[in-house]
Amino acid sequence: MTAPIARPPDSLSPSRAADFMQCPLLYRFRVIDKLPEEPSAAATRGTVVHAVLERVFDAPAGQRAIPRARAMVAREWERLLARRPELTALFAAEGDGGQGEGGAGGGSAGGMDAARLAEWLTSAEELVERWFSLEDPTRLEPAERELFVETRLESGLRLRGVIDRVDVAPTGEVRIVDYKTGKAPGPRYTDGALFQMKFYALVLWRLRGAVPKRLQLVYLGSGDILTYDPEEADLRGVERKLVALWHAIRQATETGDWRPSRSKLCGWCDHQARCPEFGGTPPPYPLSVQTALPLLPEQGAPVEEGAADPRAEA
Repeated sequence: MTAPIARPPDSLSPSRAADFMQCPLLYRFRVIDKLPEEPSAAATRGTVVHAVLERVFDAPAGQRAIPRARAMVAREWERLLARRPELTALFAAEGDGGQGEGGAGGGSAGGMDAARLAEWLTSAEELVERWFSLEDPTRLEPAERELFVETRLESGLRLRGVIDRVDVAPTGEVRIVDYKTGKAPGPRYTDGALFQMKFYALVLWRLRGAVPKRLQLVYLGSGDILTYDPEEADLRGVERKLVALWHAIRQATETGDWRPSRSKLCGWCDHQARCPEFGGTPPPYPLSVQTALPLLPEQGAPVEEGAADPRAEA
Protein backbone atom coordinates (compact mmCIF):
# COMPACT_ATOMS: atom_id res chain seq x y z
CA MET A 1 0.00 0.00 0.00
CA THR A 2 1.36 3.43 -0.95
CA ALA A 3 2.08 5.66 2.03
CA PRO A 4 -0.06 8.82 2.14
CA ILE A 5 1.66 12.00 0.99
CA ALA A 6 2.37 14.44 3.78
CA ARG A 7 1.10 17.98 3.19
CA PRO A 8 0.79 21.02 5.43
CA PRO A 9 -2.68 21.33 6.95
CA ASP A 10 -4.98 23.79 5.18
CA SER A 11 -8.20 23.58 7.20
CA LEU A 12 -9.52 22.90 10.66
CA SER A 13 -12.34 20.68 11.92
CA PRO A 14 -13.66 20.34 15.49
CA SER A 15 -12.00 16.95 16.00
CA ARG A 16 -8.62 18.09 14.75
CA ALA A 17 -8.81 21.31 16.75
CA ALA A 18 -9.52 19.18 19.83
CA ASP A 19 -6.53 16.97 18.96
CA PHE A 20 -4.15 19.93 18.91
CA MET A 21 -5.52 21.31 22.18
CA GLN A 22 -5.15 17.88 23.77
CA CYS A 23 -1.67 17.15 22.39
CA PRO A 24 0.12 18.88 19.47
CA LEU A 25 2.10 15.70 18.75
CA LEU A 26 -1.13 13.72 18.42
CA TYR A 27 -2.33 16.28 15.86
CA ARG A 28 0.90 15.83 13.90
CA PHE A 29 0.61 12.02 13.93
CA ARG A 30 -2.98 12.16 12.66
CA VAL A 31 -2.90 15.07 10.22
CA ILE A 32 0.64 15.24 8.86
CA ASP A 33 2.10 11.75 9.34
CA LYS A 34 -1.33 10.13 8.87
CA LEU A 35 -0.27 7.21 11.04
CA PRO A 36 -2.78 4.35 11.12
CA GLU A 37 -4.71 3.68 14.32
CA GLU A 38 -6.36 0.51 15.51
CA PRO A 39 -10.16 0.59 15.28
CA SER A 40 -11.99 0.38 18.57
CA ALA A 41 -15.25 -1.35 19.37
CA ALA A 42 -16.59 1.80 21.06
CA ALA A 43 -15.86 4.10 18.13
CA THR A 44 -17.22 1.55 15.66
CA ARG A 45 -20.41 1.28 17.70
CA GLY A 46 -20.70 5.07 17.50
CA THR A 47 -20.42 4.92 13.73
CA VAL A 48 -23.17 2.30 13.50
CA VAL A 49 -25.51 4.12 15.90
CA HIS A 50 -25.04 7.40 14.04
CA ALA A 51 -25.90 5.68 10.77
CA VAL A 52 -29.10 4.26 12.27
CA LEU A 53 -30.17 7.65 13.68
CA GLU A 54 -29.58 9.23 10.28
CA ARG A 55 -31.52 6.60 8.34
CA VAL A 56 -34.43 6.29 10.76
CA PHE A 57 -35.81 9.50 9.23
CA ASP A 58 -35.94 7.86 5.79
CA ALA A 59 -39.17 6.17 6.91
CA PRO A 60 -42.49 8.00 7.22
CA ALA A 61 -43.06 9.47 10.68
CA GLY A 62 -45.55 6.78 11.71
CA GLN A 63 -43.02 4.01 11.02
CA ARG A 64 -40.21 5.45 13.14
CA ALA A 65 -40.54 2.93 15.93
CA ILE A 66 -38.12 1.21 18.31
CA PRO A 67 -38.31 -2.33 16.82
CA ARG A 68 -37.61 -1.03 13.34
CA ALA A 69 -34.68 1.08 14.56
CA ARG A 70 -33.17 -1.77 16.57
CA ALA A 71 -33.37 -4.03 13.52
CA MET A 72 -31.41 -1.45 11.53
CA VAL A 73 -28.34 -1.88 13.75
CA ALA A 74 -27.30 -5.24 12.28
CA ARG A 75 -27.86 -3.96 8.73
CA GLU A 76 -25.74 -0.87 9.33
CA TRP A 77 -23.01 -3.03 10.83
CA GLU A 78 -23.00 -5.23 7.72
CA ARG A 79 -22.78 -2.15 5.49
CA LEU A 80 -19.87 -0.80 7.50
CA LEU A 81 -18.13 -4.18 7.50
CA ALA A 82 -18.42 -4.38 3.71
CA ARG A 83 -16.53 -1.07 3.46
CA ARG A 84 -14.05 -1.86 6.22
CA PRO A 85 -13.47 -5.63 6.44
CA GLU A 86 -10.60 -5.06 8.86
CA LEU A 87 -13.22 -4.47 11.56
CA THR A 88 -13.66 -8.25 11.83
CA ALA A 89 -10.54 -8.11 14.06
CA LEU A 90 -12.61 -6.39 16.77
CA PHE A 91 -14.48 -9.64 17.39
CA ALA A 92 -11.87 -12.19 16.36
CA ALA A 93 -12.53 -15.69 17.62
CA GLU A 94 -10.12 -16.92 20.28
CA GLY A 95 -6.82 -17.83 18.68
CA ASP A 96 -7.37 -15.56 15.68
CA GLY A 97 -5.79 -12.48 17.30
CA GLY A 98 -7.38 -9.03 17.11
CA GLN A 99 -9.05 -7.05 19.83
CA GLY A 100 -12.52 -6.85 21.29
CA GLU A 101 -14.47 -5.71 24.27
CA GLY A 102 -14.38 -8.95 26.23
CA GLY A 103 -17.32 -11.17 27.04
CA ALA A 104 -18.00 -14.86 26.92
CA GLY A 105 -16.67 -16.96 24.13
CA GLY A 106 -18.88 -18.67 21.61
CA GLY A 107 -19.07 -19.96 18.10
CA SER A 108 -17.41 -18.10 15.27
CA ALA A 109 -18.60 -16.96 11.87
CA GLY A 110 -16.21 -15.55 9.34
CA GLY A 111 -13.46 -15.60 11.99
CA MET A 112 -15.56 -13.57 14.45
CA ASP A 113 -16.67 -14.61 17.92
CA ALA A 114 -20.44 -14.81 17.48
CA ALA A 115 -21.24 -14.35 21.16
CA ARG A 116 -19.07 -11.27 21.55
CA LEU A 117 -20.43 -9.75 18.34
CA ALA A 118 -24.02 -10.38 19.47
CA GLU A 119 -23.30 -8.71 22.82
CA TRP A 120 -21.84 -5.70 21.02
CA LEU A 121 -24.78 -5.43 18.62
CA THR A 122 -27.18 -5.58 21.57
CA SER A 123 -25.33 -2.72 23.27
CA ALA A 124 -25.71 -0.65 20.10
CA GLU A 125 -29.42 -1.48 19.93
CA GLU A 126 -29.83 -0.32 23.53
CA LEU A 127 -28.28 3.05 22.70
CA VAL A 128 -30.65 3.43 19.75
CA GLU A 129 -33.62 2.53 21.94
CA ARG A 130 -32.57 5.04 24.59
CA TRP A 131 -32.68 7.79 21.98
CA PHE A 132 -36.45 7.26 21.71
CA SER A 133 -36.78 8.17 25.38
CA LEU A 134 -34.95 11.47 24.76
CA GLU A 135 -36.48 12.60 21.47
CA ASP A 136 -39.63 11.68 19.55
CA PRO A 137 -38.69 11.05 15.92
CA THR A 138 -42.34 10.93 14.89
CA ARG A 139 -42.51 14.68 15.63
CA LEU A 140 -39.22 15.63 13.97
CA GLU A 141 -38.50 16.39 10.33
CA PRO A 142 -34.84 17.37 10.14
CA ALA A 143 -33.87 19.98 7.60
CA GLU A 144 -30.47 18.34 7.21
CA ARG A 145 -28.79 15.11 8.26
CA GLU A 146 -25.05 14.45 8.18
CA LEU A 147 -24.56 17.94 6.75
CA PHE A 148 -21.06 18.76 5.52
CA VAL A 149 -20.31 22.43 6.13
CA GLU A 150 -17.34 24.54 5.14
CA THR A 151 -16.54 28.22 5.26
CA ARG A 152 -13.55 30.52 5.12
CA LEU A 153 -13.19 33.19 7.79
CA GLU A 154 -12.04 36.74 7.05
CA SER A 155 -8.62 35.72 8.37
CA GLY A 156 -8.40 33.12 5.59
CA LEU A 157 -8.81 30.13 7.90
CA ARG A 158 -10.99 27.40 6.38
CA LEU A 159 -13.33 25.61 8.78
CA ARG A 160 -15.10 22.37 7.94
CA GLY A 161 -17.08 19.62 9.62
CA VAL A 162 -20.11 17.33 9.54
CA ILE A 163 -23.22 18.13 11.59
CA ASP A 164 -25.35 15.19 12.69
CA ARG A 165 -28.69 16.99 12.39
CA VAL A 166 -30.07 20.45 11.69
CA ASP A 167 -33.65 21.24 12.68
CA VAL A 168 -35.43 24.37 11.44
CA ALA A 169 -38.59 25.58 13.20
CA PRO A 170 -41.53 26.93 11.16
CA THR A 171 -40.50 30.38 12.41
CA GLY A 172 -36.97 29.90 11.04
CA GLU A 173 -34.96 29.25 14.22
CA VAL A 174 -32.15 26.74 13.73
CA ARG A 175 -31.18 23.97 16.15
CA ILE A 176 -27.93 22.04 15.74
CA VAL A 177 -28.04 18.51 17.17
CA ASP A 178 -25.15 16.14 17.80
CA TYR A 179 -25.40 12.55 19.05
CA LYS A 180 -22.88 11.17 21.54
CA THR A 181 -22.80 7.48 22.41
CA GLY A 182 -20.89 8.13 25.64
CA LYS A 183 -22.01 9.66 28.91
CA ALA A 184 -22.61 13.34 29.57
CA PRO A 185 -19.66 15.18 31.13
CA GLY A 186 -19.78 16.66 34.60
CA PRO A 187 -20.51 20.40 35.03
CA ARG A 188 -16.79 21.23 35.09
CA TYR A 189 -16.35 19.86 31.57
CA THR A 190 -19.38 21.19 29.72
CA ASP A 191 -17.38 24.01 28.10
CA GLY A 192 -15.17 21.47 26.40
CA ALA A 193 -18.17 19.46 25.28
CA LEU A 194 -19.80 22.56 23.79
CA PHE A 195 -16.68 23.62 21.86
CA GLN A 196 -17.59 21.37 18.93
CA MET A 197 -21.14 22.74 18.85
CA LYS A 198 -20.00 26.36 18.96
CA PHE A 199 -17.61 25.54 16.12
CA TYR A 200 -20.55 24.31 14.03
CA ALA A 201 -22.64 27.31 15.05
CA LEU A 202 -19.87 29.66 13.92
CA VAL A 203 -19.68 27.94 10.53
CA LEU A 204 -23.46 28.06 10.01
CA TRP A 205 -23.56 31.70 11.12
CA ARG A 206 -20.89 32.63 8.57
CA LEU A 207 -22.65 30.62 5.86
CA ARG A 208 -26.24 31.71 6.49
CA GLY A 209 -25.93 35.02 8.30
CA ALA A 210 -27.97 34.02 11.38
CA VAL A 211 -26.79 32.68 14.73
CA PRO A 212 -28.37 29.27 15.44
CA LYS A 213 -30.94 29.46 18.21
CA ARG A 214 -29.96 26.30 20.07
CA LEU A 215 -27.12 23.79 20.32
CA GLN A 216 -28.12 20.35 21.57
CA LEU A 217 -25.94 17.41 22.59
CA VAL A 218 -27.77 14.10 23.02
CA TYR A 219 -25.84 11.69 25.26
CA LEU A 220 -27.13 8.19 24.60
CA GLY A 221 -24.77 6.56 27.09
CA SER A 222 -26.31 8.31 30.09
CA GLY A 223 -29.67 9.43 28.70
CA ASP A 224 -28.94 13.15 29.07
CA ILE A 225 -29.45 16.19 26.86
CA LEU A 226 -27.20 19.23 27.11
CA THR A 227 -28.43 22.43 25.48
CA TYR A 228 -26.95 25.88 25.00
CA ASP A 229 -28.32 28.98 23.32
CA PRO A 230 -25.38 30.85 21.77
CA GLU A 231 -25.07 34.56 21.23
CA GLU A 232 -23.08 36.42 18.63
CA ALA A 233 -20.46 37.36 21.23
CA ASP A 234 -19.92 33.64 22.00
CA LEU A 235 -19.22 32.85 18.39
CA ARG A 236 -16.89 35.79 17.93
CA GLY A 237 -14.94 34.48 20.91
CA VAL A 238 -14.76 31.02 19.33
CA GLU A 239 -13.53 32.58 16.11
CA ARG A 240 -10.72 34.38 17.93
CA LYS A 241 -9.77 31.15 19.67
CA LEU A 242 -9.68 29.21 16.41
CA VAL A 243 -7.54 31.84 14.68
CA ALA A 244 -5.07 31.74 17.57
CA LEU A 245 -5.10 27.96 17.47
CA TRP A 246 -4.42 27.98 13.73
CA HIS A 247 -1.50 30.37 14.28
CA ALA A 248 0.00 27.84 16.73
CA ILE A 249 -0.55 24.99 14.24
CA ARG A 250 1.13 26.99 11.48
CA GLN A 251 4.07 27.72 13.75
CA ALA A 252 4.49 24.04 14.64
CA THR A 253 4.21 23.09 10.97
CA GLU A 254 6.89 25.60 10.00
CA THR A 255 9.33 24.64 12.73
CA GLY A 256 8.57 20.94 13.06
CA ASP A 257 8.23 21.49 16.82
CA TRP A 258 5.26 19.32 17.82
CA ARG A 259 5.42 18.88 21.56
CA PRO A 260 3.62 16.10 23.40
CA SER A 261 1.24 16.97 26.22
CA ARG A 262 0.85 14.25 28.79
CA SER A 263 -2.60 13.70 30.31
CA LYS A 264 -4.90 10.92 31.50
CA LEU A 265 -6.02 10.57 27.88
CA CYS A 266 -2.60 9.15 27.00
CA GLY A 267 -3.85 5.77 28.18
CA TRP A 268 -6.16 5.66 25.15
CA CYS A 269 -3.54 6.76 22.60
CA ASP A 270 -2.30 4.37 19.90
CA HIS A 271 1.00 6.22 19.58
CA GLN A 272 2.68 5.76 22.97
CA ALA A 273 5.51 3.74 21.37
CA ARG A 274 6.40 6.81 19.28
CA CYS A 275 5.90 9.41 22.02
CA PRO A 276 8.87 10.93 23.88
CA GLU A 277 6.73 11.08 27.03
CA PHE A 278 6.85 7.27 27.07
CA GLY A 279 10.42 6.82 25.86
CA GLY A 280 9.53 6.62 22.19
CA THR A 281 10.84 8.46 19.14
CA PRO A 282 8.54 10.05 16.54
CA PRO A 283 9.15 9.13 12.91
CA PRO A 284 11.23 11.58 10.83
CA TYR A 285 9.30 14.76 10.15
CA PRO A 286 7.88 14.36 6.63
CA LEU A 287 7.72 18.08 5.80
CA SER A 288 10.54 20.50 5.14
CA VAL A 289 11.06 22.96 7.96
CA GLN A 290 9.97 26.30 6.51
CA THR A 291 10.51 29.92 7.37
CA ALA A 292 6.88 30.74 6.52
CA LEU A 293 3.73 28.80 5.78
CA PRO A 294 1.01 30.59 3.79
CA LEU A 295 -2.29 30.89 5.62
CA LEU A 296 -4.27 30.29 2.43
CA PRO A 297 -3.84 27.02 0.53
CA GLU A 298 -2.52 27.14 -3.01
CA GLN A 299 -5.10 27.25 -5.77
CA GLY A 300 -6.16 23.75 -6.66
CA ALA A 301 -4.33 22.14 -3.74
CA PRO A 302 -5.97 18.92 -2.61
CA VAL A 303 -7.87 18.98 0.64
CA GLU A 304 -6.01 16.82 3.15
CA GLU A 305 -6.60 16.94 6.85
CA GLY A 306 -6.48 13.46 8.19
CA ALA A 307 -8.08 10.12 7.64
CA ALA A 308 -10.15 9.94 10.81
CA ASP A 309 -13.79 8.96 10.32
CA PRO A 310 -15.93 11.87 11.59
CA ARG A 311 -18.58 9.47 12.91
CA ALA A 312 -15.95 8.01 15.17
CA GLU A 313 -16.08 11.27 17.25
CA ALA A 314 -18.95 10.39 19.11
